[in-house]
Amino acid sequence: MHAPDLHAPALPPVIASFAELAPTYDVILCDVWGVLHNGVAAFAPAADALRRARALGITVILVSNAPRPREGVAKILDGLGVPRDGYDTIVTSGMVTSALLADRPGTKFWHLGPERDIGIYDGLDLVFTGLEDAELIVCTGLFDDTVETPEDYADRLKAARARNLPFICANPDIVVERGGDLIWCAGAIAEAYAALGGEVVFCGKPHRPIYETAFATARALRGGDTPPARIIAIGDALRTDLAGALGVGIDCLFVAAGIHAGELGLEHGGAVDPKALARLLGDGPGNPTAVTARLAW
Repeated sequence: MHAPDLHAPALPPVIASFAELAPTYDVILCDVWGVLHNGVAAFAPAADALRRARALGITVILVSNAPRPREGVAKILDGLGVPRDGYDTIVTSGMVTSALLADRPGTKFWHLGPERDIGIYDGLDLVFTGLEDAELIVCTGLFDDTVETPEDYADRLKAARARNLPFICANPDIVVERGGDLIWCAGAIAEAYAALGGEVVFCGKPHRPIYETAFATARALRGGDTPPARIIAIGDALRTDLAGALGVGIDCLFVAAGIHAGELGLEHGGAVDPKALARLLGDGPGNPTAVTARLAW
């Protein structure tokens, strides 16, 4: 029989209802993919929880690593059945990317990613080129994430590294859940480029710029600053949502049955197993404020 580890950090509380936490906060920064939908269908209880939080006077800002403008994400959510009265506004890594690129007029760049993401360049003074003529790479994802993997880009990344091309990552996610499958994202390519010694700028979670944009958005909506203790992030990814919240000093509600569902045995529902949770968090950036299987009121 093993003695208990007296130095192991206590696990955060596992809650079934967000209602018990909500009155503690004035601002919610809520992840989208994995919390509000899985890429195929919306999670109605999650949207209902946010709607109820707004009814209490809480400002709800969706914070997404989607490499698209705000309205583009809103339309996707409309199509999935996520109601607009569940949130006040949206902040995306695509918006952060666009703001960064606005400071580089006339730059020749190679867009690495699907055509559906080119809306982030609308209104910008940039020149689309092939990789061979580019001064900069902007990556929003894989060209075809249904069949490709980051390894398919190895030769092009080596060629870019040989020319010391800077690389802007418009979506730091490594993978995302799509209807139960995990799909490679731009973050995986960015990490491969960084491993080659390439210069990478990340525009989304867990990096500070997207949180600064979200805080500024909350300030504008509420007419003043909100103390960090009154802000909570909600998300399903340790690497982006939890690490990002801890990095900027705000609380985090971890949604367990999202991207980490397989590691926690929650693919088909059920309760959060404390031992599995302890193993997962033990390899992560720290502990969230609380854990829930799925966001619900």
